[in-house]
Amino acid sequence: MVNRIEVRGNQRVDAETVRNIVQIRTGQNASDADVDAAVTRLFATGLFSDVRARQSGGTLVVEVDENQIVGEVVFQGNNKIKNEQLAASVQTATREPYNASTAQADVEAIRAAYTRIGRSDAVVSVRTIPAEGNRVNVVFDIQEGDRTKIESINFVGNNAFGDGRLKEVISLRESGIFSFLQRNDIYDEDRLRADEETLRRFYYNRGYADFRIVSSVAELDASKNQYFVTITVDEGERYTYGNINIDSTVPGIDGEELRKELKTRTGDVYSAEQIEDSLVELTNAVANRGYAFAQVTPRGDRDFANNTISIDYVIDQGPRAYVERIEVRGNTKTRDYVIRREFDVSEGDAFNQVLVQRAKKRLESLRFFKTVNVSTAPGSQPDRVVVVVQVDEQSTGEFSVGGGYTTGGENSGPVAEVSVTERNFLGRGQFVKVSAGFGEETRSYNLSFTEPYFLGRRLAAGFDIYRTENSSSSAYDITRTGGALRLAAPITEDLTAQIAYNYKEETFGDDKGGIYQYDANGLPIVVNGVPVQFNCSNSPTPPLYTLSSIINEAICDSPYSTSSVSYALTYNTLDNQQDPRNGIFAQVGQEVAGLGGDASFIRTTARASWFSLLSEEYDLIGQVSGGGGNVSALGDDLRVFDNFFKGQDIVRGFKYQGLGPRQNGVAIGGTNYVNASAEATFPLPLVSRDFGFRGAAFADAGSLWGLDNTEGQLGIEGEDFALRASAGVGLIWASPFGPLRVNYAVPLAKEDYDRTQEFSFGFSSRF
Repeated sequence: MVNRIEVRGNQRVDAETVRNIVQIRTGQNASDADVDAAVTRLFATGLFSDVRARQSGGTLVVEVDENQIVGEVVFQGNNKIKNEQLAASVQTATREPYNASTAQADVEAIRAAYTRIGRSDAVVSVRTIPAEGNRVNVVFDIQEGDRTKIESINFVGNNAFGDGRLKEVISLRESGIFSFLQRNDIYDEDRLRADEETLRRFYYNRGYADFRIVSSVAELDASKNQYFVTITVDEGERYTYGNINIDSTVPGIDGEELRKELKTRTGDVYSAEQIEDSLVELTNAVANRGYAFAQVTPRGDRDFANNTISIDYVIDQGPRAYVERIEVRGNTKTRDYVIRREFDVSEGDAFNQVLVQRAKKRLESLRFFKTVNVSTAPGSQPDRVVVVVQVDEQSTGEFSVGGGYTTGGENSGPVAEVSVTERNFLGRGQFVKVSAGFGEETRSYNLSFTEPYFLGRRLAAGFDIYRTENSSSSAYDITRTGGALRLAAPITEDLTAQIAYNYKEETFGDDKGGIYQYDANGLPIVVNGVPVQFNCSNSPTPPLYTLSSIINEAICDSPYSTSSVSYALTYNTLDNQQDPRNGIFAQVGQEVAGLGGDASFIRTTARASWFSLLSEEYDLIGQVSGGGGNVSALGDDLRVFDNFFKGQDIVRGFKYQGLGPRQNGVAIGGTNYVNASAEATFPLPLVSRDFGFRGAAFADAGSLWGLDNTEGQLGIEGEDFALRASAGVGLIWASPFGPLRVNYAVPLAKEDYDRTQEFSFGFSSRF
């Protein structure tokens, strides 16, 4: 029997605390197992480096050696990861007991942190330095090593799609000359697992319902500090849709009436995404009819002989379950409400798994999080469900420096841009971008802000402020300062309405010194060897002629102010906004000026682009685009600078402002334009796709015509419609600074007064 518990060797830890941890009481018969358990409990506290216990008569003697207290935690040799980041990844902390096992675990945690930034050969060790007062300083010595590259990514078992196409699908990239900028060649096991899921969805959405990943292995060659990634797949057969049916067991719901909601069609290539979209549409349609608890479930029936999958959408009355609460976890920056608002269900609503999964996709598309997991847990009652949202935050800020050379538009010449972008400003989900552009003769400054949920509704509200200064025109300087207030509201998933108020101040011709006086023979007047500049205050006798009297008169009347309201409808079904392969982008809108200011007009524009993946195997993308516009005066005459000025932006092979009406060879714009284009883009043969190059072949056609109030004006050409056309090839580069493009186009139809330019290069835009 234990009559007394004697504690020896303790310095900081109170003896009574040790006795409480031992959990053996006086008067108790303590077996050897009880003593061993007491020793285990003392070790588990992390307070002691050694514990010994023995019974001596009726006394239980407990001898302890206390762990030293950590004085400082020091990181040495680290440059790529800051001290604060490393301190957050280790468990050893100041004023806590030192534990050798914990310190060794911290060594592995630091190595893992370096692996995540692509330095798998980092060497980390730990040592201790004794200090006064039974303290110890802990030093982590780090040799960061070189970046661990991904030397190759290989696919085995793929027949439908080549390695190059599949490499574009996944996020991991082979190391290249620009990897130091893009940082996408860093091997991470979590990224590889995410890429597996991306590949599955890629195949499932292209008819390969039996696709599976056999294995994915990353082998590290330590001698070369390089990873070799091999992904082995089994594609299976490609399926099309068989019969598509809607079966309803809910009284009052007719499946045939809901058929228009389906995205799946008999004979089309099977796509898991289309089935998911059909589930959402059917679920919403049923709920709108008052059946909140109805559930839609797809059932597939494979016909292996004909490679078809028939789909039955079954509508059943589901169990009455309500959302008790939505619980958000893991968000260290993003506010809870930013996550909750992506759900179409709230606390107290009927629980619907389809709408919950739809919210998951929305959260993933925000690009605020590395991963998003949505699960359910039982609520406080059988008919209550807790929706658990687990997120892993990622960086949403970007600082970019870009540059290039452009030969078209007001910003022709060498250009550079510095921008700071935050997609999740202050964790509120707001978008902010500040940018400044610099060219040889240009300056631009922009500030944009967007609140995607204005007044708590799915309304995107924002503003833009800008100023541009351009002196690259051969005739006159242009300075614009303005801004816009805008509001966008989704009508459907694909259709959006926008409205904006716009205001700008424009000054033309300041200090350019490029407008000269001409005599009746069209020759510049020279005095003392210097051409005489046109001046708005000049009143020469006899009359002299400038290059364009229309332009000169407009310059003399500047600065102008324009106050307008614009509105537009946008239809967008593109599968990828940055690099579309399928879908339609169409927009029609009007701008009405005259709410104050000097301008009074109505401008109508429309444009559309259709993308189609012509060949999956060769990644051949087809694009057909078209557009048009008209501007008309409201009341007073139309100002010349309110005309459309068009060139290579609608027909490549022509200069900026290179086609349409001119006066004495100077572009004066037009009131109408139309254009159409057909293009095919493709990967360059014998060039790794990791470099981001694609080729293009295209044909363009268009025209700019029409003038307002030119009576009495001389030297005008191009008032009537005349078709221009061109054909050419292009080179597109998805550079770290943004998409760049060079075109070579040959005009096939043009007018004598047009200005052509076969080569052009600048920043690329797909639509």
